[in-house]
Amino acid sequence: MTDVPSIPKLNYQTAQYMISAPTLAQCPPETGAEVAFAGRSNAGKSSSINTLTQNSRLARTSKTPGRTQLINFFSLHKGTDQRLVDLPGYGFAKVPEKVKLEWQRHLSEYLLQRQSLRGIVLVMDIRHPLTEFDQMMLQWADEVNKPVHILLTKSDKLKRGAAKNALQQVRSALQEWQDLVTIQMFSSLKKDGVDQLRKKLDEWLADPEVITHIEASLKADQDNS
Repeated sequence: MTDVPSIPKLNYQTAQYMISAPTLAQCPPETGAEVAFAGRSNAGKSSSINTLTQNSRLARTSKTPGRTQLINFFSLHKGTDQRLVDLPGYGFAKVPEKVKLEWQRHLSEYLLQRQSLRGIVLVMDIRHPLTEFDQMMLQWADEVNKPVHILLTKSDKLKRGAAKNALQQVRSALQEWQDLVTIQMFSSLKKDGVDQLRKKLDEWLADPEVITHIEASLKADQDNS
């Protein structure tokens, strides 16, 4: 009986900035695999990426809602096509309505048409989950049959019991999405939930083509050392 290879644990600390794209047409080629981080402005999306990668300067963070207004790509490992994607924060407060609608269109095009997208990390402030934007993201994901992993961020802002209650309430509200959605608590401040997030991303990013690229890249590194 042939052994099934285990899913490799990826090193997220090697993530590096690639490119920022204002539209789907300007995104990198649709090869390999990528996971997109989405969320309402100021939900803690960029902070989550920085905590995951242990690089506080990788994704730009700001107390001003809407700082992320481009589709930002980060490569995970030299020689492979694995990427993290920081999507524009929805609901920026200080831009014209026309700009908001334009970014909503680009966001929709990316989520519905990007072939290399393996899953969506939907970031919600645990104190304000399931906003109108969050519901819209779930509808988009369902439309293209993409899995969603919800991060209930800023869990340190609530007492333990209240945080657990919030988690259960979100799970109950999303019973109809149970085949599509997984949920966890997360705190960038206390680094809580990082291992659980990494395990989910390993699962999404480790398709056969990507594994082949990793093995070939590691072999080349060994041969050159």
